[in-house]
Amino acid sequence: MSIRLYIGNLPKEEIDRQDLQAVFAEEGDAVTTKLIKDRKTGKCRGFGFLTVNNDEQADQIIEKYNGQMFKDTPIKLEKALPRTKGEEGEEQPQQQVPKPIIQGSSTPSPSGNKEGNRRDRSKKSRRGSGGGSARETATSVDNEAFRPDPRWAADLEKLKQMLSAQTTN
Repeated sequence: MSIRLYIGNLPKEEIDRQDLQAVFAEEGDAVTTKLIKDRKTGKCRGFGFLTVNNDEQADQIIEKYNGQMFKDTPIKLEKALPRTKGEEGEEQPQQQVPKPIIQGSSTPSPSGNKEGNRRDRSKKSRRGSGGGSARETATSVDNEAFRPDPRWAADLEKLKQMLSAQTTN
């Protein structure tokens, strides 16, 4: 099974895949690189991907090349997050946490004014909320906001244990 590694902190200038592949030439043909470029300008977007054969090789490469200089900048290597929905060239290096929804005008007024409720619905439809009530949307955002980043889950667990040990003493 192949493993994808995220290569970050690449210079945002005219570089090509061969330049990046040359950095990992020591590893042989077992690794392939993909450089993500801006569609309009053709310049590097600052990141790319490296595909390796297995987890063991991925860990070795991360250990060996993380922080290595590439065109005067230290590159950052880590295991790539699972792909999100989107097109081939629109991969994102990090997951974004959704902004919380502030409930306000979309909730019915306590006086039960039907005219006010109609205004709220018309505003909601203009915003293009995509259906669902504000309360349902807020619940789904809350659930997503509390999921830790899988790359830091082990460190987060250690910190929780250290904190609980301090509070019990």
